Amino acid sequence: MERLWSPWRMAYIKEEKPAGCVLCHALNANPSDDREHLVLKRGSHALIVMNLYPYNNGHLMVVPHSHAGTLETLSDEALSEMMQLIKEAIAALGVAFGPEGFNVGLNLGKVAGAGIEAHIHFHVVPRWGGDTNFMTVTSGTRVIPEDIRTTYDQIKPHLRHLQTAPNPSLTKEGNKGGE
Repeated sequence: MERLWSPWRMAYIKEEKPAGCVLCHALNANPSDDREHLVLKRGSHALIVMNLYPYNNGHLMVVPHSHAGTLETLSDEALSEMMQLIKEAIAALGVAFGPEGFNVGLNLGKVAGAGIEAHIHFHVVPRWGGDTNFMTVTSGTRVIPEDIRTTYDQIKPHLRHLQTAPNPSLTKEGNKGGE
């Protein structure tokens, strides 16, 4: 008989599940509870949150504040910030875990694999050579070797504060075309 030990799952199984969108719950949670809700970083238009059902250790999602199921309904500011957060997530995961590559993408619609199709989100998944082990191949089971909050604690310090540089074309010094 084979056994797969995952004691942290019992707390999740027993807890009361909130109604509605899980991504909106994370977004609307009090920032002082970010670790509990696995929110790593909050931006003005999007956030970085850990995937509760990760493909690999460090599987993150970049989620817009807007509850939207399509790219075209998001503002340019939200899309731009999401790309910045993806870039930052990759950098933080690189320092924290040293992956050899990344899968970055989104699933648009249920038939494309979207588990939460009403709230668009990008996945950022760190990858290592040989990370598809026998458990995945023979039994369709993923083995995540670390508690998710331990992974959270390893990533969080490597995320910088979003600092938007002023657009030189909007400053007096950069405005060559007059005032």
